[in-house]
Amino acid sequence: MSDLHPVQRPPTRVPSYVAPRTLDEALAIKAEHGAAARLVAGGTDLIVELDRGAHTGVGLLIDTSRIDGLAEIVVTDGEIRLGATTTHHDVVAHETCRAEALALAQACLEVGSPQLRNRATVVGNIVTASPANDTISALTALGATVHVASAISTRSQPIGEFITGFRTTTLADDELVTDISIPRPGGDVRSIFVKSGLRRAQAISVVHVAMSVTFDGDTVTDAVVALGSVAATIVTAPSVTELVSGTTLDPDTCRAAGVAAAETATPIDDLRATADYRSSQVATMVERGLLAIGGDQQAARWPTGPTLLRSTGADGTSGAGPAGVVDHDTPIEVAVNGSTVTAAAATGVTLLDWLRDEAHCTGVKEGCAEGECGACTVLVDGTAVMGCLVPAARAAGTSVTTVEGLATDGALAPIQQAFVEHHAVQCGFCTPGFLVSCTALLAETEHPTPAQIRSGLAGNLCRCTGYRAIEAAVNTAADRSQGEHTTSVDVRSGA
Repeated sequence: MSDLHPVQRPPTRVPSYVAPRTLDEALAIKAEHGAAARLVAGGTDLIVELDRGAHTGVGLLIDTSRIDGLAEIVVTDGEIRLGATTTHHDVVAHETCRAEALALAQACLEVGSPQLRNRATVVGNIVTASPANDTISALTALGATVHVASAISTRSQPIGEFITGFRTTTLADDELVTDISIPRPGGDVRSIFVKSGLRRAQAISVVHVAMSVTFDGDTVTDAVVALGSVAATIVTAPSVTELVSGTTLDPDTCRAAGVAAAETATPIDDLRATADYRSSQVATMVERGLLAIGGDQQAARWPTGPTLLRSTGADGTSGAGPAGVVDHDTPIEVAVNGSTVTAAAATGVTLLDWLRDEAHCTGVKEGCAEGECGACTVLVDGTAVMGCLVPAARAAGTSVTTVEGLATDGALAPIQQAFVEHHAVQCGFCTPGFLVSCTALLAETEHPTPAQIRSGLAGNLCRCTGYRAIEAAVNTAADRSQGEHTTSVDVRSGA
C-alpha cells in the first residue's frame, strides 16, 4: 500500500459527523474520542488527506464551523483576536486587520482561490504547520500568540513555540486552538508580506517573507523578518534586525539586509525550486520588501475592492445544522436550488458527491477532487465554495445553488446567455463552475473591473477557451439588468 501514489490509495470514509454549537460541547466530544475524532472547520486540507487515505482510525468528524462566536474577529485596546474558524476572507474584509496587520491580510489574500478562502481558516493554516503556509510567516512577524483549550485547561504559546517542526505542533489529542491574538501596533509600525510562486494564483509558495518594521520618525527602531519555505519551520532573521536598526532603510542597507536574510535560510531542492534559487529569492524579496516599507509603499499593491465571492455578512455559521451525531443512515435537509432535498448518505462523502448522487445535480462536476479546478463550485448561502472540499453534512440546513438553479422557468440567466453569445463554452466541463462563480461575482460587484474578474475567477480553470471569451461574457452580463432572463432553452443538465 505504501508504494501507491496518494491518489491511488483508498479513501478514509469517516462514518460519523457532529456539529457542536458551543466550544464546551466540542471540547467534551474531543476529550471523549481523542485521536479517533478529527476537528474540521474549513476542511480544505483534511478532506483531501482523508480522500487520499492519509489518516486511519478516524471515526468522527467534529465540525467546529457552526460554533457561535468562533468566527469573530475581536479588536480590543491591545490586540486583535482571530477566532478559530475565522476564514482568510474574513481577515481580508476586516478593516482593522488591513490597517494594522497588513502582512496577515496580504498573506490571506494569497491563499488558494476565492472559493478556498471562503472556507479555509487561519487557524487551520497554522495547525497543519507546513513551512509553505503563507499566514505563518505573517503571524510570526506580527508577534502572534496561539491560544489552546481542552476540556480541563487552557494555555497560550507564541506561534514559534506552538509549531515544533515540519507539520508538527504542541497540540494534544484532546485540545483545539480557540483563537490567535496579535498585538496592536503602537506608533509607526509597518508590515508587508511578499510571496514567490510558480503562478499568480493558487500557488504554493516557493518562498514567502513577512516583515514588520517599527520606526521613530525615519529611523528603524525594531524589525522582525520571517522566512517561509526555506527550512522545516518558519525562521526569523535576527541578523537583519541588527543590521537595519538605527538606519533609514536606504537602498544599500536594504540590499545588505537581503544578503543577510539569505544566509539565514537553509532551503532544499524540490519540484518547485532549487535551494540556490530559493536563497536568491530570499535576498531579492527582503530587499524589495524593506524598500517598500521604507517608502511607506507596503500597501501599494493591495487591490481596490478585493473579490470575495461571498454574500454580505456571511460568517460561516449559517443554517440550523444537524442535531446530534449524523451517520450514514441519518437524513439531512438541504434547500437545493429552491427545493427541499432530504436524503441520507451524508457522511464519508463530500458535498459534491451528495449533490450528484442524492440531489441528482449532475451539473456539479469533479475535475480534481482537491480544490484546484473549480468545476465543483456551488453557492452555500450565497457564498462560493468548492463542493469537493465541504463535508456533505455541513450543508444541512443551508441553501445550496448549483448550475441547475441559475436558469428560471427554462430561460437562461444573463450570464448563461452571455456565455452562449461569446462562445465561452468549448468542451464545457468547467462551465458549470465558471457560471456559478460568475454569478457570485456579479452579485457582489455589479460592474467588476478586469482585475476583479480575473481575481474572482482565479479558482476556476479552463483548458480550452483562453479565458478571454469568459471575461467578455462577464462584462456583457454586467451590462444587462440584473434578474433579466430572455432566452428560452432546454436547460437540462448532462451528467
